[in-house]
Parts: sequence; C-alpha cells; structure tokens
Amino acid sequence: MIQLVAFDLDGTLLDEKQHITPRVLDAVAAAQDQGVYITLATGRVYPIAVPFAQRLNINIPLICSQGCWIQGVNDPEPRYRAVLPADATQKALELAERENWHTVFYAGMDIFIQELLYPYKFYTSLLANKLDIEENWEKVLKQNPQADKLLFILPEEEVPGMIQQLRAHLDGRATVMQSHKQLVEVVPTEDNKGTGLAWLADYLGIPQEAVMACGDQENDIEMVRWAGMGVAMGNAIPAVKDVADWIAPYQEDDGAAVAVERFVLLKDFELTLT
Repeated sequence: MIQLVAFDLDGTLLDEKQHITPRVLDAVAAAQDQGVYITLATGRVYPIAVPFAQRLNINIPLICSQGCWIQGVNDPEPRYRAVLPADATQKALELAERENWHTVFYAGMDIFIQELLYPYKFYTSLLANKLDIEENWEKVLKQNPQADKLLFILPEEEVPGMIQQLRAHLDGRATVMQSHKQLVEVVPTEDNKGTGLAWLADYLGIPQEAVMACGDQENDIEMVRWAGMGVAMGNAIPAVKDVADWIAPYQEDDGAAVAVERFVLLKDFELTLT
C-alpha cells in the first residue's frame, strides 16, 4: 500500500499555464482522506512551492530546490538545507560571465539576477516571487560565498551544449541538470530529489516500498528510481521512462491523477480512462 506520494510540479502536476486540473485535485484529496501523505518534489525554491502546497492542502515538508531544501508550509526554518561549495559557485559564475549566460543566484530566501531579459512574470511564475537586481556578482559573493544553487536560462536548443560545458568545467564539484526546457541548474553534488524523498520517508517512518514518485524531467530521475513505485509521465523524457516502474498518461491527460487512482485509490485502470 502506498503511504507517501511525491509529485514534481512542471510537466507533472502543472500545465503550461501553471494550473492543476480538477481531476488531479480530486485524486489528491481522496488519497489524503485515506491517510496517504502527499508532497511536492520540485526544483523550485520554497516560497514558490508553498502556494501550490496550500492549493493541495499539503501539511508535511516540501522537497524544494532539487532536494536541497526541505521545509513545511508552517515551519519557520528549513528542516534540511544544503549549499554549493564556494569553489563550485565561483567557477560556475566565472564560466557564466565569460559565456554571457543569463544567471540566477539563489542564497537562502534571496534571489539575485543581473538583468531582466524576459517579462517579470516569467521569473515570478517559474523562479521566485521576488528578485534582487545586482549587476556585480562580486558584491553578491562577498555576502553569500556559497549559493544554494545557480540557475541558467537559455533557448531550449542550447541546453545540451551548456550542460556538457558546465559539467566539464566543474569537474564533479557540483551536479548540473536540466529542470525545465529552458532551465539548467547547478546544485550540491550529494543532494537530489531522490535523497530528499528518502530523507522525508525516513522522517515520516515510511518504508521505501510504500513510496510513489511521479516526474518527467532529468531532475526527477533519482526520485523515480528510488521510490518503490516510480512513475514517469507520458510526456517524460526517455531517461525517466527508463527507470520508471510504470508510465502514466501525459500531464495534459491527467496522468498524475491516473497514477493516484490506480496505485493509491486502487481503482480499476480501464475505468479511470473512460
């Protein structure tokens, strides 16, 4: 029996307009009524994740910032937090400056950016509810030598090349991953959504085999692999599907709800598709 379900946000629970469909809301509520814990496992920072958690009536810690920040909606401080080594932060920023990459610097609840290249709503919907504009990274580094994470925004077709370049430059000092079609992140090496989910399951006293995780992107691979029931969305990249135990319908076809209905609510699968 599944006792804990972790959902990625973008491409799993949320559509392109950042909406959660009624069927998903109903499935999550029904699971919670049966005593099943629901959480979010997202690359987004904690303040951005909280409104979605409130919409879903989640009352357990959220796994944020790729597993590097774990905090409940009503917690005054994170229960777990990991930061990048200072040398990894410095090296990544040096490369970004040289390549003129559009960079976002996360330090606790403060998020810094050198300039706005997209409408402000783009940043507040995906990255942060408040941004500090700071052209000089040296000034930021003096106060925050270790970032929680670094994020780079770029055209979708340039993502693979950036990932390859960053990984070679950092040489194992940090993990480089794609979290969205336009986003590449640099995060602490030892942490990911899988380690965050393992931490939360242990905190709640839930065995691995009673955990389900649903995701679609590269940053979901570890948690989908770790969970007793790993679910890849129909729209997931091949690498996520390769490690999944089951492939759900696409997000736009309420795949997250179908997964809950099948493995948590134990409804007949054929009926859930009609």
